[in-house]
Amino acid sequence: MGKYFGTDGFRGEANVNLNVMHAYKVGRFLGNYYSKEHKARIVIGKDTRRSSYMFEDALSAGLTASGADVYLLHVTPTPSVSYVVRSEGFDCGIMISASHNPYYDNGIKIINGSGHKLEAEIEEKIEAYIDSQEDTLPFATKENIGCTTDYAVGRHRYIGYLMSLATRSFKDMKVGLDCANGSASTVAKGVFDALGAKTYTINNQPDGVNINKDCGSTHIEVLQSYVKENGLDVGFAFDGDADRCLAVDDQGNIIDGDLILYVCGTYLKEKGELANNTIVTTVMSNLGLYKALDKKGISYEKTAVGDKYVYENMMKHDHIIGGEQSGHIIFSKYAATGDGVLTALMIMEVILEKKMRLSDLVKEVVIYPQLLENVRVKDKNAAMEHPEVRKVARQVEELLGNNGRILLRESGTEPLVRVMVEAETDALCEQYVKKVVDVIKANCV
Repeated sequence: MGKYFGTDGFRGEANVNLNVMHAYKVGRFLGNYYSKEHKARIVIGKDTRRSSYMFEDALSAGLTASGADVYLLHVTPTPSVSYVVRSEGFDCGIMISASHNPYYDNGIKIINGSGHKLEAEIEEKIEAYIDSQEDTLPFATKENIGCTTDYAVGRHRYIGYLMSLATRSFKDMKVGLDCANGSASTVAKGVFDALGAKTYTINNQPDGVNINKDCGSTHIEVLQSYVKENGLDVGFAFDGDADRCLAVDDQGNIIDGDLILYVCGTYLKEKGELANNTIVTTVMSNLGLYKALDKKGISYEKTAVGDKYVYENMMKHDHIIGGEQSGHIIFSKYAATGDGVLTALMIMEVILEKKMRLSDLVKEVVIYPQLLENVRVKDKNAAMEHPEVRKVARQVEELLGNNGRILLRESGTEPLVRVMVEAETDALCEQYVKKVVDVIKANCV
């Protein structure tokens, strides 16, 4: 974890923790870094936040000043930037977004030439340049100065690619889409309409400050009510940059990332297409998912929290499906990153091919109650290693046995220890979380 770059780019409150000079210097570095042997071509996408336009201009100024040519996708999902980079030979891509965060935050996500998140060693070099007192990078001059080009055609090609993946028509399917007043607003409805669905769209009118506000995957209760009130077959909720998706079944129940992995993973196994008979999850996935996969004879991997780590595991072992409870689902056959609209299309394929309601597809999975509490501590590393904390964690683990689990992990960005317990009842979760939290507060705060 770097000074500025975390697991999902450089993120902070616009013009507070992340300002235009940061963006300009990121552009200056990348433009120079990729222009050493040829004139760099770099594509930029953004979400609907008011500050995204400001950062787009600052990045473009830095990139062109260093000699790179810039291609603007405008408002578009993060996965579209990854798709355009790898399919059209760009040197790298930049997405301006703070994902599911409120509108006043923003972020810079950098995607390498393969469509993956940028390597940590390059992020470290960018951080060093941002903090340098002198600007040692040369400016481009004369005909070597870069130019900026409208490249909305790249987003349209991405939309066409998504539509090409559908295996059959969505005719007669009533589908709800919550676009979170974000990037999905430019893509999702067009894709589902073109595939024949009767599409019901909400939160599809971004104004620069309403992204993620009481809508989308972080406020899925809005879509739950909408699906039930309108008698829809299924609903899909996206986050601000549309790289994650949660679903709502025909009965109005939440289908989170764990259940999506189960639905799509078991379907791939039935088709004989589940590579290595394995699904990649994070340590936060529910015990109920693992027990359901055990019954189906499906193996699973567990990574650290973050879709970056899920994808690294998938690439290392040639797995084809993985994701997070939050809805970052990666289908590596089709994409190099989480893709909310693609995930919705994959769920639609299972529903249509199996001729089953989504509620029936998940009925064999019993999700365990889960409780997470964050404890602010003086030193998170010391807290994790404190003998009394380790002792009480072992006690809770023994008490839970095979009917639950405890997970302690430190925050990647704050002085916090996260205590998560899964158990058969909410009361047990509360009891055991409190037991551990009390020890942490007594010894580490």
